[in-house]
Amino acid sequence: MSDKTSAVAASPSGDPWLLTPGPLTTSVATKEAMLHDFGSRDKKFIEINRRVRSSLLSIINGQDDFVCVPLQGSGTFSVEAMLGTLVPQDGKLLILVNGAYGHRMAKICSYYGRAHDVMEYPEDQPVSISDLDARLNEDKAVTHVAVIHCETTSGVLNPIAGVAEVVEKHGRSLLIDSMSAFGALPVDASKIRYDAVAASSNKCLEGVPGMGFVLIRRTALEKSKGNAPSLVLDLYDQWVQMEKTDQWRFTPPTHCIVAFEQAIREYEAEGGVDGRGGRYASNCKILVDGMRALGFETLLPDHLQAPIIVTFHKPTDPKFDFQNFYDRLAERGYLIYPGKLTVADSFRVGCIGRMGNDDIRDALVVIKETLSEMGVENCAPAAA
Repeated sequence: MSDKTSAVAASPSGDPWLLTPGPLTTSVATKEAMLHDFGSRDKKFIEINRRVRSSLLSIINGQDDFVCVPLQGSGTFSVEAMLGTLVPQDGKLLILVNGAYGHRMAKICSYYGRAHDVMEYPEDQPVSISDLDARLNEDKAVTHVAVIHCETTSGVLNPIAGVAEVVEKHGRSLLIDSMSAFGALPVDASKIRYDAVAASSNKCLEGVPGMGFVLIRRTALEKSKGNAPSLVLDLYDQWVQMEKTDQWRFTPPTHCIVAFEQAIREYEAEGGVDGRGGRYASNCKILVDGMRALGFETLLPDHLQAPIIVTFHKPTDPKFDFQNFYDRLAERGYLIYPGKLTVADSFRVGCIGRMGNDDIRDALVVIKETLSEMGVENCAPAAA
């Protein structure tokens, strides 16, 4: 850990460090890519779009069996499009829930009138493979299963390989929301059987917000014509248009896509999943070790903690006030996240984005100084 940091820390572009699950701190080169304008039907932009789609398929080793369908909007747009397009009106979705994003899937299904059930677990626990096996044995009406790869409500990592094995055994279709993990944790389609995985530009691939994408098994997408209850979120129609013309149906987020291509170049140069995931894992360990040294306790044990965002119990010291803590860190150039749990008072600190080990160490120095300024002496949570 550094001995000192500047009074106000800043990323290389002069912006605060975003210790969040996304949007994230991005590289200067990624930001600079947005300084140019592109026509959505121009040949140069069409080539960029083609390269981005191909690169995303390479990340999952899915070039032979999968297609990439990008979509305007946040990651939730793509998750909603995935569910609406791939779960037919006479289908039934079983959603594995251990946080807010699983509940969001259920809400989408309610809006669309899609039959669905929920298997719910505490926010600090992974979903159960054995429970899923038993449920699929019992409920033959389930056609699709949905799971969150890394549930950022808590930071818990779900066992998607085991889930995939059970779903395949029962002959059902698996849909994965890998929004907060894609690019840092493997979803290799040659090793894990699933029909679709959804993610977005502004998470572990370190692009800017504005688009999501769904990587879909071609045979599953070909069967989905007419399923979508939405025009703009119809992934089948979007795919058909792109295959015919290499163009988006509606105005694409051109600046976001150009920046995304630059971000993907940097991702590949870092070593792909192994390189990016390795840096994040190192960031996470430094963060967790440093916070524990200050007296904080993590919500999750290390074996359940994904290297994306870490949930810490709020101290019971009466001088600790989260909003004061947050505001002081923000004034020093670090933005963290409030908690989103029902099981415990907490706050969250992200370890992803364009920052390295020394940047995390500097953040820990500022956190220590901030606690001292607030007069907080005991960072332990209430006894369980």
